[in-house]
Amino acid sequence: MVEVLAWLDGCMPGQMESTRVIRADREITASADRIFELIADPAQQPRWDGNDNLKEAGPGQRVRAVGDVFIMRLKRGGIRDNHVVDFVEGRRIAWRPSVQGKSPPGHLWGWELEPLGPSLTLVAHTYDWTELTDRSRIPRARATTAEKLRASLDRLAAIAEEPERQHGSVGD
Repeated sequence: MVEVLAWLDGCMPGQMESTRVIRADREITASADRIFELIADPAQQPRWDGNDNLKEAGPGQRVRAVGDVFIMRLKRGGIRDNHVVDFVEGRRIAWRPSVQGKSPPGHLWGWELEPLGPSLTLVAHTYDWTELTDRSRIPRARATTAEKLRASLDRLAAIAEEPERQHGSVGD
């Protein structure tokens, strides 16, 4: 199966992992807690989505643990269940999306935050499709570039870096 998926990617086995894990990072002038709230609250995600794919998520779905599932509506009309597979409050979060009611096909969105000071955080965003088994999703996965991840980081930074008096609490 790995060789078949590698062939579909247009690369040789062994090269596949590096081309299927896309990562971007940047420093954001905001606390890790502030940034993490924007990521862990699905209702906030459409505000900073650099793929311009997310339409909305209902309120009250703030992620708190591995095993949580949050529901997101896509701009193209689909609904995704997002299965949280990694979670450390304020530091790491990752989920595997799936068509609502189905098993995840194997790709993962992840975030890691490293506080560099009280108001400075290194934020890494990763898209990993090394375990993607749904061939119909490969063109879309291939189109997810580091530039798109950086766009999410830049939008997230613009929101997180707003002065406190402008944004109030994250849920506002």
